[in-house]
Formats: sequence, structure tokens, C-alpha cells
Amino acid sequence: MLGGQTPILILKEGTRREKGKGAQFNNIAAAKAVADAVRSTLGPRGMDKMLVDSMGDVVITNDGVTILKEIDIEHPAAKMLVEVAKTQDEECGDGTTTAVILAGELLKKSEGMIESNIHPTIIAGGFRLAANKAREVLDKIAQKVSIKDRKTLHNIATTAMISKSAATHRDLLADVAVDAVTSVAEEHSKGKYRVDTDDIQVIKKQGGSVTDTEMIHGIIIDKEVVHTGMPKSVKNARIALIDSALEVKKTEVDAKIEITDPSQLNAFLQEEENMLKGMVQTIKKSGANVVFCQKGIDDLAQHFLAKEGIYVVRRVKKSDMEKLSKSTGGTIITKLDELVKGDLGAAKSVRQEKIGDDDMTFVTGCKSPKAVSILIRGGTEHVVDELDRSLEDALSVVAVAIEDGRIVTGGGSAASEIALRLREYASSVGGREQIAIDAFAEAMEVIPRTLAENAGLDPIDTLIDLRKAHKKGKKHAGVNVVSGGLLDMKRGNVLEPIRVGTQAIESATDAAVMVLRIDDVIASKGGEGPPMPGGPGGMGGMGEDF
Repeated sequence: MLGGQTPILILKEGTRREKGKGAQFNNIAAAKAVADAVRSTLGPRGMDKMLVDSMGDVVITNDGVTILKEIDIEHPAAKMLVEVAKTQDEECGDGTTTAVILAGELLKKSEGMIESNIHPTIIAGGFRLAANKAREVLDKIAQKVSIKDRKTLHNIATTAMISKSAATHRDLLADVAVDAVTSVAEEHSKGKYRVDTDDIQVIKKQGGSVTDTEMIHGIIIDKEVVHTGMPKSVKNARIALIDSALEVKKTEVDAKIEITDPSQLNAFLQEEENMLKGMVQTIKKSGANVVFCQKGIDDLAQHFLAKEGIYVVRRVKKSDMEKLSKSTGGTIITKLDELVKGDLGAAKSVRQEKIGDDDMTFVTGCKSPKAVSILIRGGTEHVVDELDRSLEDALSVVAVAIEDGRIVTGGGSAASEIALRLREYASSVGGREQIAIDAFAEAMEVIPRTLAENAGLDPIDTLIDLRKAHKKGKKHAGVNVVSGGLLDMKRGNVLEPIRVGTQAIESATDAAVMVLRIDDVIASKGGEGPPMPGGPGGMGGMGEDF
């Protein structure tokens, strides 16, 4: 207020504002809190988290992205780290915990540099240079892999699952994942493949044992036959895929039919019956003995189809119809009159089976199917859900490895090699950016350090041993979490697609740079405003630490 003048209010009363270093440190603290929340889940010796939502539903997992999606996070800077995990999950399916921990560590290292009065944009510039160099290092140490190299693909799948509770059955699940992905991979140019994991249908059914989990060269439809008089199993199936209702069409406009005597009513009903009979005859004439219909089927049509001995399922989901088309080679028909023999798909067997409490239709024995199914079994609902998450990771990494054709070693070996090369690179960069590049190198070592901590090893001794080994040129040396010490990860078959590493570095750097460049947080009054770490409710649902 100047000379008794009235103060000018620019922001609404009750708006909270944090500026300068206070805002930066608050944002960094929030991001570090998120990274610490998932840190103990990293690696084969990582622990699980039990998450209970407001409805009392329980999720038990150690999948980074699942944990962060389930936690009710309110702080705006902390939400950015959740985005890092989501991006990593969409791009690679694995490495979500790694990406989040790396982003948290980069911000932790930035804190000291900001206190030393290094400007955030200089830190951001150094981080960008370091990220580019890290990608170059990964390119140099990467090895090639092809779709025919089943053993390597199997090892990639087991590496993705070894930290999950599904680890005891990882060999079975890895075989299932490799079979499924190699079945649906499509070559788009010489030696280059494209994999759409949506072509792999995953069905979860609790009951039975995990060892009952299997891949089916075909599709499972969660439906039963529409009429009790129909066969429950058909060999050498010729399959019609129909996207129209097998019912008498209603007129588009309101119509009124006046009937003056019973014979007219009889003729009207007879005509309806003839129309339905005609539809069934069209199907019969095409040679189809199995029908999957996306819409409804009239009761009378069901009766005629049952008399012809045709296996019929109705109200099949659109996505399942598309998978059936890819799997059986059939064409989805919208106009029934145009159904001909050439539109039919083929499968060795179509049968109804009871799995748990539900009757399901199995379409199996498809010749070179471009869509397949995996049936997951397990003792309880939570087991089946976690198996599903583990298998999803395995499918994604195998798909990414086939698409990129390049892999690197895991177990903290790639991170240690990057840290070594970044330290050498930092001295060649002039100006203050080299301090940020050195900090990036230290942040990369959070991966082997966390692996060692979670395995109950001495993290400092482990890091010293790793640095020594990598200086001697052992670029595949990583943390042996089982028996302690170091292990050649190439020999130990701990492998992951190069995209997991590059994407983690890319998204962690982007998130860290974005948080660093914020020096003003203006929170409008709407309720309490975004809580700051240390304030009440800093991060909902995560206990007192936040």
C-alpha cells in the first residue's frame, strides 16, 4: 500500500501463491515423494503394495503404473510423475517404476544445484545434453534380435516378469507370451514387423491352477449357444460372421396394418415365418455350420437354425467379431443376402466348454491366425489380476523387441554404463552444464543402487564394484540380486528392449525439466487449492509420510 492508497487485488481473495525457490523446492519434494512411493517395488527382490480404494476394493501389485493410477494424488507436480509412468506403460509396457524413480532422482540432484545458485534453465540444458548422450550409449551397447530368435524373446519376457508375483511360473507365461506375439506379428517390409497387442485377447477366469493358463490358436467368446437343441461341438467349422439381426425388419416409419379376417392374419404370420426361413436357408446354402451374430436372433430363427444343426452365438462384441475375422479368415457380412461360401472363416473345432461357472465358446485350430487368445487361470481373483498385469508386460516387451529388433542388458548394467560414459562426456562440455551432466550420471546410478537396497545388499559397495567393472570394459556387468555381487547380465539372460531404456530416459528428463522450469505456483481458491507437501492432505491415500 503506497501513501495510504487502497491495495490493488489482482488475484481472488484466498488464492495461494508460491514463488521462486520455495515453489521449486515444494514441487521437487512432491515429485520425490511419488518416486519414493514406488521405489521399494523395483527389481526381483522388490515388495508389493496393497492399495485399498474408498469402496474397499483391494489391489495387490508391484506394477509401478498400477500403483500410481490407484493412488489418489492431488499435488499438481506429483501428477506429472504419474504421467511419466502412464507414457512408459503405453510405449513399452515395462520400466514404469524405473522411469518414475529416475525422474525423482533427477529432481533430487537438481535441488542441490539450485541451492548453489545454478539457474534452472542451465540445469535443464545439461539434462537435455545428458539424455541425448545416454541414448547414444544405449545405441552402442544394444544387440540385435530377430523374430526367429525364440530363446532371446523368451528371456526378454522372463526379465519383465521376474519382479512380479508371477515369477514362479515365468517360464510357462513367457512361452505363452512369445507364442502369442509371434503369431500376430505382421511383416510390413523386409525384416521389419508390426505387432498390435490388441489382436491378443486375454480372458481371465479364477479357479484352476496357474499352470492351466494356455494360449489358444483361435478366439474364446464369452457366450454360449442360443438354443438348447444346437450341437455343443462342431468339427471342421465353416464360420459365418454376421453383423445384422436375424429378425423380421421393423419399418422405419409407423405403419398400421388392418386385418379384417383370420385368413389375412394367418397369411401375415406365415409370411414372417417364411422370411425367417429364407434367412436360415441363405446361411445353410453358403455351407456355414457355425454362425456368430453381432445382433439379436428371433426365437423362431433360432428354432430353424437348431433344426439345421448349426452352432449359433448371438450378441457377440464388435471387438470379438473383428478378432474372429482375423483369426478364422472370415469376412464380416452386413447384408445377409450377399453371404456366399467365400465369406466363411475356417477352424478345426468350435465347441462350448464350461470354465468356472460360465459356458464359453472356443474357436480353435485356426490356420495361421492373426488374432489369438490367452486364457489365464489362478486360485483367487487377486492372483489372476496380477498374472494379467505380468502377462501384459511380457507381451508388450516381446512386441517392442520384435518391432525395434534391438535389446540391451538389464540389472542396472545399462544404467551403470551410461553413468560412466556421461562422466567422461561431462568434462568435454564447457560451462556450468557439465555440473548438470555429472548430476545426471549420478541419477542414473539410482537404478543399480535401488536394486541393491531392495535385495538387502550394501548399495555403496555395489556401486563401487560396478564402477570398477565398467571401467575395465565389462559393459554388461549388473547387480546380482540373488547371491550378491556382480553378474554378467548377458550370460544371466537378463534382457530388455532398447525402447524401455530410451523411453524411461526421455520421459524422466522431460518431466524433470518441466518441474524445474516452474517458479510460480498459483492455486485458485476452489476448495482448499492444491495441497503442498508438508501441508495437510499432501497426497491422498498414501499415509503419514506424505
